[in-house]
Amino acid sequence: MATIAWRDKQKKREAMVKKYADLRRQLKKAKNFAALAKLPRDSSATRSHNRCLLTGRSRGVLRKFKVSRIMLRELALAGKIPGLKKASW
Repeated sequence: MATIAWRDKQKKREAMVKKYADLRRQLKKAKNFAALAKLPRDSSATRSHNRCLLTGRSRGVLRKFKVSRIMLRELALAGKIPGLKKASW
């Protein structure tokens, strides 16, 4: 299980990406790379990483549900995800 600090750091990165998105777009369009380099590193969208919303796990996260494969299975078996059930044949 991920530490709380990792989850909090990811939330801060996401907020910083939103905050600087317009400014970064303008600087890239103007090709002002010197000013772009002076912005905070975490304002770049490529530094953010997909994490499970429930556990903070960084690997095996499904984009559609925003949870890890392990939590998806548990939630599906509990019937908490509408329209999703374990296959059996």
